[in-house]
Amino acid sequence: MESKKKILCAIYSRVSTTEGLEQEFSSLDAQRESAESYIQSQKSEGWEIYPERYDDGGFTGANTERPALQKLIDDIKERKINCVVVYKVDRLSRSLLDFTQLLEFFDQNQVTFVSVTQHFNTNTSMGRLTLNILLSFAQFEREIISERTRDKMGAAKKKGRFIGGRPPLGYD
Repeated sequence: MESKKKILCAIYSRVSTTEGLEQEFSSLDAQRESAESYIQSQKSEGWEIYPERYDDGGFTGANTERPALQKLIDDIKERKINCVVVYKVDRLSRSLLDFTQLLEFFDQNQVTFVSVTQHFNTNTSMGRLTLNILLSFAQFEREIISERTRDKMGAAKKKGRFIGGRPPLGYD
């Protein structure tokens, strides 16, 4: 019987806010648990969970300036990892440009990318198309949230409400 090649899978998780991270079971834990289950289901293919945790709590998906993501990139460069598993695509990035660059980096380093809840194969043209469509919607969602926040702050400002920052002279 031919033995399967061992595939070391890193689990990357991210949440934008720090809200709830102090709880016994946080959103990061839920993402990790789901990814661990998926990896276990692929055990017959040689998949194993890489023990290092790559959790970014309280970091936006709008850029790649996140400590756990940077550590993941370093470990990929050192050839410690063959596969990156995320709960959803937008956990890795909400920027289409950043995501495309990360996928290219994974390809250059022979690293497979897997989203637990959005099934696709990044080795096929159809899989890449699906991924790009999903990412376009993630970026769109981020931009809509940003626009709503700006509109709300503008409306509060027009009504003379304090919206943060330094109080005007005489109002501290």
